[in-house]
Amino acid sequence: MSKLISKYKYVYVIAGCLVLITYTGCKTPSLVQREANTETPARYNDSQDTLNTAKLTWKEYFTDPYLDALIDTALHNNQELNITLQEIEISRNEIREKKGEYLPFVGLKGSAGIDKVARYTNIGAMESNTDIKPGREMPEPLPDYLVAAYATWEADIWKKLHNAKKAAVSRYLSTVEGRNFVITNLIAEVASGYYELLALDNQLDIVKKNIEIQSNALKIVKMQKAAAQLTELAVRRFEAEVLNTKSLQYTIQQRITETENRINFLLGRYPQPIQRSSKNFEDLIPEAVHTGIPTQLLANRPDIKQAELDLAAAKLDVKVAKARFYPSLGISAAIGYQAFDPAYLIKTPKSLLYSLGGDLTAPLINRNAIKATYYNANAKQIQAVYNYERTILNAYVEVANQLAKINNLEKSYELKAKQVEALSQSIGISNSLFKSARADYMEVLLTQRDALESKFELVETKMQQMSAMVQIYRALGGGWN
Repeated sequence: MSKLISKYKYVYVIAGCLVLITYTGCKTPSLVQREANTETPARYNDSQDTLNTAKLTWKEYFTDPYLDALIDTALHNNQELNITLQEIEISRNEIREKKGEYLPFVGLKGSAGIDKVARYTNIGAMESNTDIKPGREMPEPLPDYLVAAYATWEADIWKKLHNAKKAAVSRYLSTVEGRNFVITNLIAEVASGYYELLALDNQLDIVKKNIEIQSNALKIVKMQKAAAQLTELAVRRFEAEVLNTKSLQYTIQQRITETENRINFLLGRYPQPIQRSSKNFEDLIPEAVHTGIPTQLLANRPDIKQAELDLAAAKLDVKVAKARFYPSLGISAAIGYQAFDPAYLIKTPKSLLYSLGGDLTAPLINRNAIKATYYNANAKQIQAVYNYERTILNAYVEVANQLAKINNLEKSYELKAKQVEALSQSIGISNSLFKSARADYMEVLLTQRDALESKFELVETKMQQMSAMVQIYRALGGGWN
């Protein structure tokens, strides 16, 4: 019996070590998990309409041919978008990398070398004392030739490598949604810049017309001054007003240049004139918008889908980090030929070599690095949860803000249009009263100034209306599809 126990004691020791490794490796720290809250309000307002403008393509939503041409150019040439496309390619390659990690690694190896053992060493002494028949001695120095195939493979027992690949796939899909989000914002930026350009053109036209009106008034004032009906003060005040208005046109021209260049930058080209039609800008009517229901944001907004995929990847990272506590099984094998003479290299089975081995390893002492990685993965997963919730909340707020802005701007535009009409009529009235000496010249100046400002504000309000139309389309997640 004692001999039997002695015979198998090494087996018992090895089995005990394996049990200890497995027990120690499977013991992982406990963490508090948090699930994302994806609930949204039932509706934006009292509407039950499920139609959603985000489903329209940008060509269906924007009908101005000049604007469509600009957007099309931006989608082909914009550098930021092209950078994002390369990020997608990088993520795709990371999937290939992760996929290769859980497949066997197979390689070929060939080597040639020479070895001279010192006589006064243990190996040299053994060789010198070996009784070898004359003519059969090993060559000295001893050549060594090897041709072999080898393979290594880590058995993915705990799905560590598979989960790493799934996380890479989620991140790849996240970069795709990131590209879609860039497209949505790019279209909105180009469209907003285009409508701003139209508004500036109209403001410049208003300034030029106002300069003509003020110049005519200045002529009348000079004539009245010559007739001793007015003083030099009135002439100088009118001249100052004309000069101020003339200087205003250069301020607007500078804004036009900067806006054109901003659009050209988005289009990935050097500054050049932007083709556009500024006529009838004030007659533009914003497109009718259907917001649908808030839950549709989760499917339409690329940034929400991107945050969701980032969260899925972060959850998988936690599983990967947790699997590092568990034992890992590695298998290695090799087969080939080895000899000290090329003539003997392919002699079978004498020159044949092969090996097969497996190892089971698990962290036992000083697991701080693995714990830190595990805690970090969990913290990043919780961050991803908050980011996902914040992205959903931000999307809802953006839509709600733009809805309110569209309604308020519509009412504001109606009132400002009436204001412009009233002040435009007051210019003619003030001029007539001034000619008949029934109104002071300051009344004429103030009326002209108020009329100019009101026309500017009317154009500005129209631009904000068109911009709100663009932003609600972006907020709903339109443009990328």
